[in-house]
Amino acid sequence: MPTASKAAASSENVAGTLVTRILDAALVQFEQVGVKKTTIEEVARKAGVDRVTVYRHVGGRDDLVQAVISREVAAVLAEITEIAERHDDLGDLVADIFVTVITRWRTNPLVERMLALEPARVVLKLTVDGAGPFAMSVHTTDVALQRAVERGILPPATDLTTRAEIVCRIVHSLILAPHGLTELRTDEQLGDFARTHLVPVVAGPDVVSG
Repeated sequence: MPTASKAAASSENVAGTLVTRILDAALVQFEQVGVKKTTIEEVARKAGVDRVTVYRHVGGRDDLVQAVISREVAAVLAEITEIAERHDDLGDLVADIFVTVITRWRTNPLVERMLALEPARVVLKLTVDGAGPFAMSVHTTDVALQRAVERGILPPATDLTTRAEIVCRIVHSLILAPHGLTELRTDEQLGDFARTHLVPVVAGPDVVSG
């Protein structure tokens, strides 16, 4: 007979698989008809489960939206972790992270669909309900900067978390208000912006003044 720990692990794996199926189904449904027209019944049908299972493992429609968005954010943040290992130059590192985040946001099918059908809901999920994903973003950026310090491309500092948060707030504002006086449409424009305006933030006042 399996031990209690093995049984618990097996149960967690099953639950994780169910959640993945539910979120995959919700993502497809959101992209097809938007959030407002999505029902728990339709998500359950696509996932091959009953509606009670959806409620038990994820929750209602708003919970589904938050879970799907958080998963999409986590996927981009996983890319940032990999980017931190690719560069030996701070400017290249910051530019790559910035371009990746902005382009992933702009080309995400879910985001495109929600912006077209329900822009107010997107704003809500990025502001009032956006504390969790934003905290994840700051943490991941902070880890990337710490890794840059370890690799010798960024001087050690006690305020790296603050610098990471400032950069994330700039990115956040560009996501919420993409249209401005500065042209940031192409990867080249985004990269130049990052090198000119974000690298000084990341490098810190001592490096900039020096």
